Amino acid sequence: MAQPNPSVDAPWIRSVVAQYERPLTLYASKFVGDLDRARDVVQEAFLKLCRQERAKIEPYLAEWLYTVCRNRSLDICRKESRLVRLGDVQVAAQVDSESDPSASMEATETRSLVLAMIGSLPDKQQESIRLKFQHGLSYRQISKVMDLTTSYVGYLIHAGLKTIRDRLSEEPGAEDTGPVARIPGPTKQPARPLSEDRSGDPPQSSRGKVAGRG
Repeated sequence: MAQPNPSVDAPWIRSVVAQYERPLTLYASKFVGDLDRARDVVQEAFLKLCRQERAKIEPYLAEWLYTVCRNRSLDICRKESRLVRLGDVQVAAQVDSESDPSASMEATETRSLVLAMIGSLPDKQQESIRLKFQHGLSYRQISKVMDLTTSYVGYLIHAGLKTIRDRLSEEPGAEDTGPVARIPGPTKQPARPLSEDRSGDPPQSSRGKVAGRG
């Protein structure tokens, strides 16, 4: 078994854990189905980080961490031959209850409504929107994590946001004061990939591997 790098920068690792532990746990929980297993996935990612050279990892730290957690989560699901996910609202409520028990009822209800609608989108749209707006990753970083082209990530996000805005606009009073105003709306739709099929998967030739991120 590989051992931690003896020259590991402990203060840096602690700062990484402080910054990424909660969002990575939320992200992994969507795949593995509960917070305890998600925490195990995240801890494995941090242990793997301790075996890396900081200079090589730091320039793309965020996508490296999310890719490691995603690959490990999917590996667990494949071994169990199933994919069990907690609902977005349930996961958000559990994580938020640990970190911010005083959240206002109005904010909670609005977030629950938006998250419920995200949960009804196709899987790739859900994941790309979460990575962009819940986790703050760039299109380039998302493309590395999801192993897609940047343009296809843009299409997924646009299509998902348009669906959410359309559904939210049907809520009473949503256009003026409700959650629709909080959902960004792209002014121009990215071109739909010509060879995209109904499964939502991009063309095989457009996908690129992220080496050493498993």
